[in-house]
Amino acid sequence: MRAPRTRGRRLVLVGALAVAVAVFTATVPLLRDWFDLRVYYGTVDAWTHHGGGIYDYLLPGTTYGFTYPPFAALAMLPMALVGESTAIALALLLNLVALGAVVWILVGPSLRRHGWFGFALAACALALFEPVRDTFSFGQVNLLLALVLSDAWLLSTGRGRRAGVGIGLAAAVKLTPAIFIGLLLLARRWRAAGVATAVTAGATALAVWAAPGPSRVYWTEALWNTGRIGRLDYVSNQSLQGVLARLAAPGEPNRAAWATAVLLALSVWAWRSVRAVADEDWSGAFALTGLAACLVSPITWVHHLVWLLPSFAVLLHRHRTRLAAVLYAVLCSSVVWLWFDDASGLDGFLGSNAYTWITLGLLLWLPVGQPRPVRPFLSRRARARPPAPSPAAAMIPAVSGQPTSAPSFSGRIGDLGTELGPGTGPDRAARIVPTGSTCPAEANPQSSSARASSYTVNPPPA
Repeated sequence: MRAPRTRGRRLVLVGALAVAVAVFTATVPLLRDWFDLRVYYGTVDAWTHHGGGIYDYLLPGTTYGFTYPPFAALAMLPMALVGESTAIALALLLNLVALGAVVWILVGPSLRRHGWFGFALAACALALFEPVRDTFSFGQVNLLLALVLSDAWLLSTGRGRRAGVGIGLAAAVKLTPAIFIGLLLLARRWRAAGVATAVTAGATALAVWAAPGPSRVYWTEALWNTGRIGRLDYVSNQSLQGVLARLAAPGEPNRAAWATAVLLALSVWAWRSVRAVADEDWSGAFALTGLAACLVSPITWVHHLVWLLPSFAVLLHRHRTRLAAVLYAVLCSSVVWLWFDDASGLDGFLGSNAYTWITLGLLLWLPVGQPRPVRPFLSRRARARPPAPSPAAAMIPAVSGQPTSAPSFSGRIGDLGTELGPGTGPDRAARIVPTGSTCPAEANPQSSSARASSYTVNPPPA
């Protein structure tokens, strides 16, 4: 299917898609009522204005409170200066900026070739993607992904001496991104790993100095109390432990089985990431690390799966468009919620864990490293070099009446291979590769009522 060529037809298509997205968003997933952001705002407000502790506050009517390290609370202090509505608006704006940065790093150059039309289509697609729409609707901080990808961009463009700050800050706010420090160590990027570790340690030390009491509570108590976050068997938990917890429900998942699954996932991640880095495929390495983070984390709510976005970018750049479209459709469908009440049986095992199977499949089979006929995003721009004249060619004299130079072609050099056919044009001399290139209320567990959250206000007994 070809995109419309005229501006008028493109406007009509974008308008129709925008209406469809608006109708879908208003009727199918429903909103999460800024659940997480209200937790953040209430925590900061109680801490600064009422003398409460960061980890003592619970959102009224729920059993949920602040779950991030103290440095995250420090970073959210500006919310204490504004009202809740203003805080929601600011969080929405920040998430939009962060998402824009993520899109630009992953596929910006490719979209730019299509102008406003490409970015409009990307916006419509992302608005339907359940992890993204839930991140916005909850007021979540998952788009720290932008900080991590900034380091990926630095490493892939030869600016590795400046890398590490983004990963370090992200890990200080939310522990999960610390796995990217492990990637830097696997890649033997000692300087970047040291910078990231130092930034995380420095931010944590700052929080200890500014909030010693909450820091002690977090590192000795709150961090280890998973009940503060939610039930492990809740259908939104799409991690390996979530799969095991739903199998064991109403009992507890076997810790040895979980540890074994985590070790296997980390082994696959390490093996494939090392191979990707050896080929200077930083896009693939960072995509694999995001997948591993989602699998090995004890709790990976659906909105945490924004860490799959780099994997989709890799699929698109490798021309696996059909596979990307199928996986995208599943992740827009909210299919796992069909097993909200009962995840037993074979259908429950397969369906309630659908997003986990996608993540695991991508970890195992995402195309990374060699061969790569087209480098994915975050690759260094290759330089065109003229072919070296063969010794034989130098000995053949020019035939009278024949042109002494090759015919010229309009357009970019990278297009010559297409115009002349495979195995011809500059492809034989130098590989020119372009860089960057989610039912009615009550019946629907995603409504903004008690079932709206990745957490439940009154969770059913374990």
